[in-house]
Amino acid sequence: MRAVFATDLSEASTAAISTQACLECLNRIGIDEVHLVTVISSNVHYGMPGFDLDSQRRKALENQRAFFEEEGFDVEMHVVRGTPHRRINDVAKRVGADMIVVGSKGQSPLERRLIGSTARNVARTSVRPLLIERIVEEDDGHEVAREHLFQRVLYATDFSENADRAFDQFRVLKNATEEATLVHVSDREQQEAGISTEEARERLESMADDLESYGIDTTIDVREDEPVEGILAAEEEYDPTVILMGSRGQSRLRRLLIGSVSESVTARAKSNVLIVPPTQR
Repeated sequence: MRAVFATDLSEASTAAISTQACLECLNRIGIDEVHLVTVISSNVHYGMPGFDLDSQRRKALENQRAFFEEEGFDVEMHVVRGTPHRRINDVAKRVGADMIVVGSKGQSPLERRLIGSTARNVARTSVRPLLIERIVEEDDGHEVAREHLFQRVLYATDFSENADRAFDQFRVLKNATEEATLVHVSDREQQEAGISTEEARERLESMADDLESYGIDTTIDVREDEPVEGILAAEEEYDPTVILMGSRGQSRLRRLLIGSVSESVTARAKSNVLIVPPTQR
């Protein structure tokens, strides 16, 4: 399996890449080939004659490449120019990536976590599963918020087709996942659609049986709340290492749009988030 790692060569990006426990988790889900991608903005000029910015970026990538190679991954490097989210997605399509990994950090003055603009735009347009790896700032630098990426999974579902596709990711994650919580948050829209609390519980129990067959210790949780707040409350209670959910919708420009619930959860969650886009039409 192949993963594309988007890096801006910052200290935070290095933290996302250099954590051994994170790399072990990727190896356990079958990732053995890594494509490091750094994007030079189209607005950045080469500068003085004789200054090769591409070569400078490639040299800087070598340090990050070493981390992966030391853990046994095959690594290719890509220094590209353009709009970051478009070029990241272009590389992912070209190499046939099974996953894109983007680091995200930052807090607003209200102490609410914000997804970075590149991560947000990749999430809105990606046609590959996207892992947004949460980076936190410490006194002595940056660290990943959750080292064992897929150890405890909180799967949020509205029982849509795309949510079912996200659930299928457990086939990939099973060797790295020990615990899973399956949560459905029932709001007025869901209730008007005819999905009762009892039916939701039955559906989750069926899903739990599938995960138990993988050896994953599974809990189900049906809540009545506004979806975003309900999912974040479940995150606070169960302390997952990653939230797994689907994105939905397609614009007239044929660009996949991240759903408002997914976007809000991704922006505010403390955990990593794995977003699975709809099947390409």
